[in-house]
Order: sequence, then C-alpha cells, then structure tokens
Amino acid sequence: MTEDSRGPAGDDREPRSAENTPAEPAADGSPEDPGFAPPDVPGEPPSGRLADPPSDRLLVSGQPSPSGPQPLPGEPPRARPGFVPYDQEHGQRPAPYGWPPQNQHQQPPPHQQPPPPAGPPISTAPPPPAGAMPMGAPPAAPPGAGFGGPGRPNWAPVPAPPPVSRSGPGIGVFAVMALVVALVAGAFGAGIGVIAADRGPEQDGGVNLSGSPGGTAAKNRPPDSVAGVAQRVLPSVVTIKAMSGGGSGGSGTGFIVNGGYIITNNHVVDNANQIEIVFNDKKTARATVKGQDASFDIAVLKPETTHNLPALTLGNSDQLAVGDPVIAIGSPLGLAGSVTTGIVSALNRPVPTRGGGSDGGLLNAIQTDAAINPGNSGGPLVDGRGQVIGINTAIATLGGGGLGGESQQSGNIGLGFAIPINSGKRAAEEIINTGTVKRARIGILMDVTYQGNGARIATQPDQGSDPVTKGGPADQAGLKPGDIITAVDGKPIEGRADLVALITSKAPGDRIKVTYQRDGKESTVDVVLGAA
Repeated sequence: MTEDSRGPAGDDREPRSAENTPAEPAADGSPEDPGFAPPDVPGEPPSGRLADPPSDRLLVSGQPSPSGPQPLPGEPPRARPGFVPYDQEHGQRPAPYGWPPQNQHQQPPPHQQPPPPAGPPISTAPPPPAGAMPMGAPPAAPPGAGFGGPGRPNWAPVPAPPPVSRSGPGIGVFAVMALVVALVAGAFGAGIGVIAADRGPEQDGGVNLSGSPGGTAAKNRPPDSVAGVAQRVLPSVVTIKAMSGGGSGGSGTGFIVNGGYIITNNHVVDNANQIEIVFNDKKTARATVKGQDASFDIAVLKPETTHNLPALTLGNSDQLAVGDPVIAIGSPLGLAGSVTTGIVSALNRPVPTRGGGSDGGLLNAIQTDAAINPGNSGGPLVDGRGQVIGINTAIATLGGGGLGGESQQSGNIGLGFAIPINSGKRAAEEIINTGTVKRARIGILMDVTYQGNGARIATQPDQGSDPVTKGGPADQAGLKPGDIITAVDGKPIEGRADLVALITSKAPGDRIKVTYQRDGKESTVDVVLGAA
C-alpha cells in the first residue's frame, strides 16, 4: 500500500461497531486500506499488503474506463457518472463519509431523510486526501465532473446478497423427519417402560406377585374335568391307620359307601387290633372290622362316625372299555388326598391274591397306568363321572411278588391293578349282610403240568378229590377229565390262571358258556355256577 492511500491522521470520528470499524493500524503504523469487506464474510482482513480492491469497493469520479461505455459519434465526451446513496438528491453534497454507527442516534441534516433500516450498508472508512486515489483506480475526473465535486469519492452501496431460495423441503426431508420422530418416540416409550420396571417396592408401596386383585377366586371347575371330579370325590376318601400287636402297623386308603361303611383291602387291616380313620377334613374316628375276605382282598369297616360326609356312587365295571379315562385317589406313602390320572390299560388281568381254595387266589382285575403306590391300596378308582369302577389293590414290580406283598414297595412303574367294582360290591354286600362271601365254583381240578393253550381238566384224582366233582356244575354240563377249556363266554382262555380269575369274578348261580376241545373236536356247553 502507498503512502497516498492512507487516511487523514487527525480523524476524530466516533467509535464504530466491530462489524463496521476499520482494522487497527499495522505494526508499521500504516492504516488498512479503507475498502469494504464482503457483507457475508465478517472479520478483520489479514495483516500486510492488501490485494487490489474489487470494483465494488471504492469508486472515484474520473475518465471512463476504456472498457466502459463510449460516447456516441458527434457527441462531446462525457465524464463517468458518480454514484451516490439511493436516498440523496441530485446535486446534493454527500454526507460525511457514510452513516453513523448503528448504536448512535444522529439527526440527519434538515434537507435529508434518515436511511431506511433495511438499506444496504455504507462504508464508514475515511476518504483519501485530495488528489489521492486508491491503487488501481482510474485517473481523476476533470473539475465539475460527477456529483460531489472533483476528486470527491462517491460511495456505491454494496450489492445485496443473492435471494435465498424459498422452495419447501423435499419428500426425502419429510421421510427423514418422520423416521427421527418414530425413533425418538420409540426410545421415549422404552425409557418409560424401563423406568416403570425399575421402580422399587419403596416407590410403589410394596410388591404384589399375585398378578390379580386380592381375594380368593372360586375354584369352580367343569363337573366332568379331573379337578371337578376330584372336588366331588375327595371328601369321601379316607386314610386308614392300622396298628397291630407290638406297635407295628401300616396305612392304606378307603372310601365311604352307603350305610356309613368304609370299603378297603383286606391286606390293609389284616391282623390289626386298632384302626383309626382320618377323614379328608383331618378329623379322626375309631373303626372296627365288619368283615373281610382274603380271596377277594376285601374288608368292610364300621367307623364310630363319618362326620356326615357323603357316600360315593358305585358304577358298573362291566361297561368299561380299554382306553377309558380313570382317576386314582388315595394316600400313597401317607400323602393323603393324592390324585393321579390314567386310562384303562387292559381288562380281565389275572392278579394273584393270598386267598386259598382250589378256585381262589386270583382276581380278574382292571389294569391301569394311573400311578398307584404303597398306601393307595383300598382307595377308589373312578371314571370321568366320579363313579367308583374299581378298588385299587396291587401293583406289578420288577421284583415280582404277590398282591400287597413286601416286594411291591419299590413303587409304581405304570402297571396298577384294581378289583372291578362289580365284584367288590357283591363281596362287600355279602360281608355286611351275612358276614361271609360266597364264591362261585365250576367243580373241576386242573392239570398243573399242562403247558399248552387253554386249561385242561386233570386226568387223575388229587388228594382224594376227583378231577370233576360228581354232581357239580361241570359234571352236570357234561365236561370230563382231559377236556381242554379254550373259552368262557367267548373270551379266550390262555391258561388256568385266566379260568380261575374269570370264575372268581362271577357269582353263584351265574350261567356261563364254556367252549372246550375233546379228541380234537370243539364243543360249547352252558354251565350254571355253584357256590363254594
């Protein structure tokens, strides 16, 4: 920058705002070039020599540039017109170097109105001295050329910035905004959920783990459901504690029937001298043995009281079919009121007992997979309507053994057996009415050495007894020693155990059809069973 480009040294103008105040003098004492900074780039220019000022910064009246407009032919040359602020009248002397700072309120001259607030910015830099001009400016105009007098600077307003586009946001912007709103809303909801989950009992006044309002809901269940059946049957099922001499004893299960009696297994109370009944409501009563039968494994007890508990309804075991649902209720291992479910796995299974006699010692039992364990003995096996269709009696174990024997203490393996209620009912009624049980008999001795299919009548007497009892049911029907019985009432007989169990399940006086083979020929005869 040349010496002539500096402003007057004695400039006493008022302070200016940071936006319009010229830069501080450089280190060598030279003031900055009094040009305009671009309106969109505030700040101080870099120190050192400035670049040539752009054409829109400081203009001085002078000769037209060779690149500017040329006079028309025949016209005298015209000086380049100067530029004055838009609100200054033609021929008026320009105001002293621009507008005052915005933070000061100066009164305009009487002949001049103040500029509008939105007008373009006017430089407040000091003008150069007379005869001086910025570097690179055109030569001075002759006297009288341009407004403001010769050599006087004319400040042109800075061009306004280009108009900003007013077009609305595109579809992509709206999509992004919608996504952001959705994410924020989701995070907000998740935060609320975490805060609610983290609330401690001290904030909520305690923890309620019931998941429902307080109070006990009614345990009403459909009558034909397992729960509905159990609710009706359980009050009539009891636990039996039998004590024998020397303080030893055991426990089993029983159920209440009409007349205030309790039915159970014979092996539960056999040899007991004291019996205590524990009812479902935990009340107790003493009981005595009304009667018992070892071959049927049935015993009838008479308690001192039943506490007005209801009697169970007895069903019809002859109407059972394999696959029917059943429910076993009892006190396995002393756990009173236990309920297990299963189905009828098989019918007419011969199960040995500790009874005696030539036609005794076997039961034609119901097989079930309902869990039966030691302590279930004597309890009811009921159908889907809650009617008793069997008396739980025995379980099969891997160790074998008889009904209710010591070897069966290993527990349930899914093979349980129950006395058909039709047989148990008949035996119990006879015990109550007569004190004894009459068993049906066919009047034959069987060959224990026969290994073939069916049951063969013995050919030789045994201990003074004839193979076919004279005048007995089999003799009257025409059966003879050596005949092989293959079916009874159409049911196959695989061995002598099947024949014994089937005859035991019948009552004296019942008529049966017996199919047999003799000398390779098959025949069928009717047999009316007698009483043992």
